[in-house]
Amino acid sequence: MPPESRQDGPSDTNELEYTTRLEKLSAARWKKLIGAQAPYRWHIRRVVEGLVLDVGCGIGRNLAHLDGKGVGVDPNRHSVKLARERGLTVYTAEDFRSSQDALPGRYGTILLAHVLEHIELDEAADLVASYLPFLNSRGRIVVIVPQEAGFRSDRTHIAFVGVDEIARIANSNGLVVEDDYSFPFPRFTGRFFRHNETVGILRKS
Repeated sequence: MPPESRQDGPSDTNELEYTTRLEKLSAARWKKLIGAQAPYRWHIRRVVEGLVLDVGCGIGRNLAHLDGKGVGVDPNRHSVKLARERGLTVYTAEDFRSSQDALPGRYGTILLAHVLEHIELDEAADLVASYLPFLNSRGRIVVIVPQEAGFRSDRTHIAFVGVDEIARIANSNGLVVEDDYSFPFPRFTGRFFRHNETVGILRKS
């Protein structure tokens, strides 16, 4: 049975409060002191290929990990504004479609990091489908989702996504799952360590 999400924090990912929460979590002093983001920065640089389209980029943490070598899209205008102030190229979904960066086949990677758990599974499949035209023929889709403890940590988490759900999303879009794994620790760790993630690598068949 999927874990229940915890009922605290902002209730809507489009609120200013949600952006503020992301900013506070990102700026936490203890994380900087111990270099908590180092393994995640290393991982995201290793797992992507070519120019990255970061869908649901939030305030741009992963784009910053990539030294801005990508384009972000997010529905939260407050997050988009903050990411732009940090020098990143980020759009709302509507603005992206009419931008010079919305070129078919331009991107080597579509990144969906901590996005799909915020929507229902059918919506997740549709979201992936809507951005596939921007992926080149040899490109990859990288899906990163929280495991049980991480899922419970956010009120806006709606649907638990694991390897089976990733496979269903892939199949519904004519994609193949090239790889899936747990990061940074073995899968069982995700039951109690909130920052453990499931990663799926998808490609066009």
